[in-house]
Amino acid sequence: MKITVFKRQTYTYTIISFLFISLLLSGCSDDDNSGNVNSSPQHPCENGFANGHPCNGFDLMSQIPVDILGGDGAEGNDSWGWTDPQTGKEYALVGTNVNAAFVDITDASNPILLGTLPTATSNSPWRDIKVYNNHAFIVSEAPGHGMQVFDLTRLRNVANPPETFTADANYNEFGRAHNIVINEDSGFAYAVGSDTYSGGPHFVNIQNPTSPVAAGGYAADAYSHDAQVVTYNGPDTDYTGKEILIGSNENEVVIVDVTDKDNPVQISTIDYGNIGYTHQGWFTEDKVYFILGDEVDEISFGINSRTIVFNFSDLDNPQYHMEYLGPTAAIDHNGYVVGNTFYVANYTAGLRAIDISNLDAGIMTETAYIDTYIADDNTSFNGAWNIYPFFESGNIVVSDINGGLFIVRPSN
Repeated sequence: MKITVFKRQTYTYTIISFLFISLLLSGCSDDDNSGNVNSSPQHPCENGFANGHPCNGFDLMSQIPVDILGGDGAEGNDSWGWTDPQTGKEYALVGTNVNAAFVDITDASNPILLGTLPTATSNSPWRDIKVYNNHAFIVSEAPGHGMQVFDLTRLRNVANPPETFTADANYNEFGRAHNIVINEDSGFAYAVGSDTYSGGPHFVNIQNPTSPVAAGGYAADAYSHDAQVVTYNGPDTDYTGKEILIGSNENEVVIVDVTDKDNPVQISTIDYGNIGYTHQGWFTEDKVYFILGDEVDEISFGINSRTIVFNFSDLDNPQYHMEYLGPTAAIDHNGYVVGNTFYVANYTAGLRAIDISNLDAGIMTETAYIDTYIADDNTSFNGAWNIYPFFESGNIVVSDINGGLFIVRPSN
């Protein structure tokens, strides 16, 4: 969704004091490459609050304000994560309107901003980051930006953080792009919402990360706002082993076989009632259900945060299954599945965790939350943009437009 004006919040942190602490911690950090540190939260969730943030079931390990990540006037956007396979250390990759920031969160209570990669061209409220083979791939809506490639193993040897990095490669077969999707099994990236292929997925072979190669695209269904691409291993055996793209295409969901990059084939499409803006979705781990967020339905129809669930057991004949309404009127944004939990960034209502173990029966139940935007839970574009819930440690990254980086963890 293209919203260009965001409110800002004032934080008690200052850039000077935080950088001093980060440098001090960098000098005192362990060098044993032991991976995640079992640190205690700076702000445990007690009596429903963690440092003033309403919470239930999540502790606030720490926070880095957006001004630290991007400088004065910065605004946060997307995020992702990387675990170093050699050291086990965990890193948050956080986008702002001016750069991408790289943060060592191995000791989640004492994160270290290692450095930033400035935008390739101009500033933009939209920056998206994904990871493949120890490299970050970064796109932006900034004109002429292309796809930056950054070797994440460089983070092992940062002597004087925070550094200002340069990209290891830049792919320029497209200029702007709204989002990037990567199938780590195949080694292909898919830029969506770009200025090529009518905004449909632009295929890039990234098997050699610093030498990306154009591999075609798919324009038949026009603009794709976001997508998930998987090497399919679900219940529809007609497509076992195929590379399947699920596109969230503004007014419908499309299912496309992209195995043959020279001949992508639409399998099916599906829509639903009260479409506002078909935004982003994620498969359940068994590939039976696809969980979708619509970014504008709360605004357009005056409803609480709504999540739509489809049954994708038969990819040729997808079916509407159910919808879930959250406890607030906040706008839902990006959501991901880990096991039986759906984690979703709900803008002004923060991170919400929803139990999906009873989807067959049409039941979804919120089990935990932490609100990163204290001011209100209004239907507006402030607060939590994205979450990354895939770290083995249990650390969860929340990137917040106004608040920067929050690191949270389920309460013991």
